[in-house]
Amino acid sequence: MLDTKLKIKKLDLIEEQGTSLIECFLSECANNEEITIVSVNTGPKAKNRLANLGIVPGEKIIKKKAAPFKGPIEIFVKGSSLVLGRGLATNIIVKCNNRCNF
Repeated sequence: MLDTKLKIKKLDLIEEQGTSLIECFLSECANNEEITIVSVNTGPKAKNRLANLGIVPGEKIIKKKAAPFKGPIEIFVKGSSLVLGRGLATNIIVKCNNRCNF
């Protein structure tokens, strides 16, 4: 039931400067794509930790790869490579091209 609510929430199609972008979760974007963070929907401690790592709204990151079977996700932010657990990555909403893996 929770998955159904999340899937409804993720399909916000927006228009920005003549190109269509989709807001979705970081865990669902395609690999090797530059994406922009929209919001971080976590608790205050996790949000503070992610901010210290450079994961803040408006920041451009690159999703490098995702491990199979719902494993961790590797991202490239501010010149550093980071690995986030998939649970945490599903709480980060990003803008990406029309290549999200729903």
